[in-house]
Amino acid sequence: MGAAIDPGTGIGRVTLTVRDLAGVRDFYERVVGLRVLDASEGRALLGAGDRALVELVEDRVAPPRPPRTTGLFHLAILVPDRAELARALQRLIDARWPLQGASDHLVSEALYLADPEGNGIEIYRDRPSDEWQRDGDELRMATLPLDLDDLLTDLGGTDPLVPAATIVGHVHLNVADLAASDRFYAGLLGLGVTARGYPGALFVAAGGYHHHIGLNIWRGEGAPPPPRGALGLRAFELALPSAAALEDVVARLREGGADVEEGDRSAAVGDPSENVLRLVVAT
Repeated sequence: MGAAIDPGTGIGRVTLTVRDLAGVRDFYERVVGLRVLDASEGRALLGAGDRALVELVEDRVAPPRPPRTTGLFHLAILVPDRAELARALQRLIDARWPLQGASDHLVSEALYLADPEGNGIEIYRDRPSDEWQRDGDELRMATLPLDLDDLLTDLGGTDPLVPAATIVGHVHLNVADLAASDRFYAGLLGLGVTARGYPGALFVAAGGYHHHIGLNIWRGEGAPPPPRGALGLRAFELALPSAAALEDVVARLREGGADVEEGDRSAAVGDPSENVLRLVVAT
């Protein structure tokens, strides 16, 4: 076991390549409840309060992501409480946007959907951590049906926007090899393995959270990466609390032979399945 990543680490923004910027932007505003923080030709940055959560980059000639390739399984937007999850559900109902699923994971309650270009989205709320159950060193998680009628009983009015405390709680990735992903995310980055109980999946996190990154081989073991520049996940951020924490991670990656591109208070690296991870200092 290598050194652990700083426990204050979390997920930053997720950047997507999209074909129809106007349509996808409208979805994240109207259906999800994010607000536009910045926009320019071919780009839009959306978030909660002043916090950036999702960046959209338009490329009208980008190739589609083939079905059985690595990339984004879903990005997960964490709302502060159950009332806000009920508001999220009401927004979907008002927009007549279809749900793909609704689950009780024991540690959280979640709604599942996709944006107009098929990028998976989870909107969820956490149960208090003192209610999380464990099997030995690992958290107990499950996929049980979520009672949507019961959820709506917590609705305390509607709001077109998510609250400022909303964040990207985790990202879930399709990968080619779980063992290689384990060595990269746990061994080199220093995230802790929190659960291995789902077939074909692995969950890792910093600071005792249930997961900041989910990894699965559900699109096929050995799945190839999508074509370079394809629609879908462009990159996601792992936000570290200090420059020193960033330097520690970069040093471990370099010692492990990873190809790291360093920038100003940031670094970029590809995981073993060519998902691009940006390491940044949280602001």
